[in-house]
Amino acid sequence: MSVYKRPGKETYSYDFIVGGRRFSGDTRATKKRDAKAFEDTERELAKAQLSVEQAFSSSTMTFEVAALRWYNEVGQHHKNFETTLKNLEWLKLNVGASTDLRDISDEKVAAIVAKRRGERVRRLGKKGKVHLGALVGPATVNRTCTQPLREIILRAKNVWKVTVGDVDFGKHILKEPKERVREASLGEEDAIMGELERGYDDAVRFAFLNGCRRMEILGLEWSRVDFFSRRFTVIGKGNKERTLPMSQETFDLLWAQKDFHPIKVFTFVAKKTMKKVGYVRDQRYPLTESGLKSAMRRAVPRAGVTNFRFHDTRHTAATRVLRASNLRVAQKLLGHADVATTAKYAHALDDDLRNALEATSSPTKSPTTDSSMSSKELKSGGNSD
Repeated sequence: MSVYKRPGKETYSYDFIVGGRRFSGDTRATKKRDAKAFEDTERELAKAQLSVEQAFSSSTMTFEVAALRWYNEVGQHHKNFETTLKNLEWLKLNVGASTDLRDISDEKVAAIVAKRRGERVRRLGKKGKVHLGALVGPATVNRTCTQPLREIILRAKNVWKVTVGDVDFGKHILKEPKERVREASLGEEDAIMGELERGYDDAVRFAFLNGCRRMEILGLEWSRVDFFSRRFTVIGKGNKERTLPMSQETFDLLWAQKDFHPIKVFTFVAKKTMKKVGYVRDQRYPLTESGLKSAMRRAVPRAGVTNFRFHDTRHTAATRVLRASNLRVAQKLLGHADVATTAKYAHALDDDLRNALEATSSPTKSPTTDSSMSSKELKSGGNSD
């Protein structure tokens, strides 16, 4: 009998062996029928556990098992783990859940990448209707398809010591266009600011001054603003905190917001009463992501500015800071872990160097180029005789 009562215990215990491994514990059941049902469940779980362990420890492995193991060890710890799961489901469908890792070749990877490149961006429209947009870009293909597939296969080969197919992933990573750095001129900035409504103008001006991301600005709360030390803290990518000093203009801008809302720093003025969302005309409410996006989409064309997005305020701030300092200062402003990421703004330093070189190459007056001397005088050494 695998369920029994220990001396002095009111509940039943279980004890059984599966695959040469012993499993035992307390069923927490006082009735034998309930204890037996609990033991049956534990036995099935033990069998499933051993089955997975055997699959994981095998020298060969299917893609489904490899993807599951990679997710348990790596993927589930991603900040956007739901997106990781979605990408794994796509790969499992297109690689084939039962495909042996040994059968994944360059030819198969090329076909999978081509399939992903041929798909279109799906956007959810009004009333839940799905709209197909442009073809997915190279960066999306790399991030959602090629790179996770590469990570799974390389981990299987190098960490789990599983036999895999010979794949040169360098041939399948698509070339991505370099991220543009769009800097607004002072005139463009003034024009955009002039088209923004109350509240939105403060948030955008703050972005131009400090290079913060949209969600960092929307998430800024008074608990992270210290007027005494003149510093504020934003929460960036990966929930990483970044504390920045306030310039005088930033101090004045934030000080002007302090009485509008008890928690959120940046607010907007409701243009009309909207009962569904609880807005009252002329009252202030925290800015929303959709509201800030819409405000910029309207303001930029009205200002006569082209090819400018909200994120370009970050590029603008970084470039201006870099012109006045160096890459390390710009790196701290933007919160980049690696200064190499900040190097894309190095064009600002190139501009400064170019201007300096232009200054050194400007023509200067010399005796040999004095316009008052005739060519005859130059030939004679300056003597007219």
